[in-house]
Amino acid sequence: MAEPQKPVYLRLRDIIAAAILDGSYADGDALPSVRSFAADQGANPLTVAKAYQTFQDQDLIEVKRGIGLFVAKGASAKLRQLERARFMRETWPPVREQMALLDIRLPDLLEREKA
Repeated sequence: MAEPQKPVYLRLRDIIAAAILDGSYADGDALPSVRSFAADQGANPLTVAKAYQTFQDQDLIEVKRGIGLFVAKGASAKLRQLERARFMRETWPPVREQMALLDIRLPDLLEREKA
């Protein structure tokens, strides 16, 4: 079952979120400017601005006028909590359903991971 294509700004948001979660950008670190990130991703700067806005709306980044965008204090922990909740709400139910259809059990997955 194919997942519907995400809008570009959400795909960009996911890239930034992953970088915060994996520690590439720690709390307090500067993020790339809108123009720089747009150039790196081959995206429109307005689309990148929209992606960044989603983080501002959740108080995960701070804008320091004339200086740039920074990962807010506690953002990685808050983002991890938000992403876990989103996973459980949006990703897990269809995965669980597919596992049931294929008669895949959690121990099967854990055993395969060890191999």
